[in-house]
Amino acid sequence: MQKQIVHIDLDSFFVSVECRKNPDLRGKPVAIGNANGRGVVASCSYEARKFGVHSAMPSRQAQKLCPQLIFVSSNYGDYIQASREVTSIIEDAVPLFEKSSIDEFYIDLSGMEKFFGTLSYAVQLREKIISETHLPISFGLSKNKTISKIATGFAKPNGYKHVELGTEKAFLAPLSVSKIPMIGKKTSEKLQQLGLHTIGDLQKLSKQHLVAKFGKQGEVMYLKANGLDEGVIIPHSDRKSISTEHTFGEDTVDAERLQTVIISMTEELCYKMRKENFVAGCISVKIRYEDFSTFNQQMSISYSAADHLLIKLVKQLFEKLYQKGRAVRLIGVRLSDLVRGHHQIHLFDDSEGQIELYKALDNINNKYGSKTVHRAATASVKIRSHNPFGKE
Repeated sequence: MQKQIVHIDLDSFFVSVECRKNPDLRGKPVAIGNANGRGVVASCSYEARKFGVHSAMPSRQAQKLCPQLIFVSSNYGDYIQASREVTSIIEDAVPLFEKSSIDEFYIDLSGMEKFFGTLSYAVQLREKIISETHLPISFGLSKNKTISKIATGFAKPNGYKHVELGTEKAFLAPLSVSKIPMIGKKTSEKLQQLGLHTIGDLQKLSKQHLVAKFGKQGEVMYLKANGLDEGVIIPHSDRKSISTEHTFGEDTVDAERLQTVIISMTEELCYKMRKENFVAGCISVKIRYEDFSTFNQQMSISYSAADHLLIKLVKQLFEKLYQKGRAVRLIGVRLSDLVRGHHQIHLFDDSEGQIELYKALDNINNKYGSKTVHRAATASVKIRSHNPFGKE
C-alpha cells in the first residue's frame, strides 16, 4: 500500500492565537516576544516577514527592520490550549498521527483513498480545524514526511499543496538544497562550495558519492533528495515524559543537600531534552519521607529546556512540598508534555547570548560526557535517570 502522509502546520501559530484574541492585530506586523534589546522574536506575522523579520531574530534588529512592529508578550497557556484544541480535532478524525511540535503534525492517511479520497479528506479536515479554532493552517500531502513538509512551505499562508505520486523528483529538483529539512546552514554552505545548489544537483549524484563526502549524513541526503525517505509516523501521546529519582542511602533532613540534588537532576534532564530536541510544558517534583508518605506537586510552564528557568521553577515546587525537619528518603523530578521540533531552548524568553551559551555547553558535554560542564554546586552529585522519553 502506497503511503499518503499529510504535514500540517499552523501558520504563524503564536501570532494567530493572539489575533484570535485581539482581531485588531490582523493584517499588521506583529512579533511575539520582548521588545527589549536582549529578547528575541519567538514568532512573527507574515506582514512582519515582508520587512525581513523572522523567528529567533534579536528584538533590536527586528525593530530596526520594521519600526512599526507591534510586540506582544507571550501567553504560553493560551498557545498550549490552542494546540490541544487542534490536537483533539485531529485525534477524533484520524487513527494515526504524530505531533512533532506545538504547531506541527504529521498524519498518515494511507488507504483512505479507497473510501474518501486522500486529498479530499485532508481538505475537509483542514476546513474543520479552521472552522472550529479560527486558526489558519497549511498542509502538504505526498508519499512521505520530507516531501510533505517541503510542500507545506509552498502552501503557506493558509493553503495546501499536493505532490502527486510519480512527480516527487520533478517537484524537488529546482529547489535549493537548503529546503531539505535535515540540511542546516553549514551543510548548505558546504554543498554550495561543491557546486551543488539545487536538490536536482544532488539527484545527479550516486549514494556512494554522497556517502564518501558526507558519511552517514550523505546517505540520508541521497534518500531525501530523491524522494525516497521512509520516515515513520511516531504515534502521538500526551503522556510522553522524562523523569529521574534519587533515593538517599540514609534518610536526610539536610535541606541544602536536597536542593543540590534536585538542581543536579533538573540540569541533567534539561541536557537530555536539548540533546533529543525536546522542550517540556509541565514539570513536577516528588518527595518521599522516611515513613514512605509521598507528595507530588506539578505546574504547567512555558515550553522550555533551559536549565536556568526550569531549576528556578523546580526549586519553587520543592519549597512548597518540603516539610522542614522531616527526613527525606527519595526525591524526584519529572518533565512532561514534551514536544519536538523546536530550535529554541525556550520559546519566548531566549536571548541570543543564552542560546549560544547553551549550544556551546551542550557541544562540550556531547563530546566529553554529560557532566563535563555543570554547576559547581552539583559537582559531587551522582544521579541515575530512568524512563527517558518513555510512556508512563
